[in-house]
Amino acid sequence: MSEINVTPFVDVMLVLLIVFMVTAPLLTVGIPVDLPKVKADALTDQKDPIEITVKLDGLIYLGESEVEIENLIPRLNAITDQNTEARIYVRGDRVVAYGRVMEIMSIINSAGYIKVALVAQNPSD
Repeated sequence: MSEINVTPFVDVMLVLLIVFMVTAPLLTVGIPVDLPKVKADALTDQKDPIEITVKLDGLIYLGESEVEIENLIPRLNAITDQNTEARIYVRGDRVVAYGRVMEIMSIINSAGYIKVALVAQNPSD
């Protein structure tokens, strides 16, 4: 009998599939921030948005890398290839000054990006 037994191969592939399914949700932006809680419908978008995080100490992160405020727009332009239609989410800690978050949003908006949104947390979470 010269057939190849594929059962062990299928077992290993199913285990790997389960491992990836469990770890995939954990691979979101890793900057911990205490988001404000609001009651609103979640946005459903097909493309992955660019996330800008404003932490409690005022540091700004583009994705997971820290960026100075002067370098925010050049880095944003490099990531989006100057596509001003790119969706950008601003995540701010709930105790960060409102003016600081609005300053970041106005800088992004003045660079021509029009799809800028704030991220909040559902109160039931």
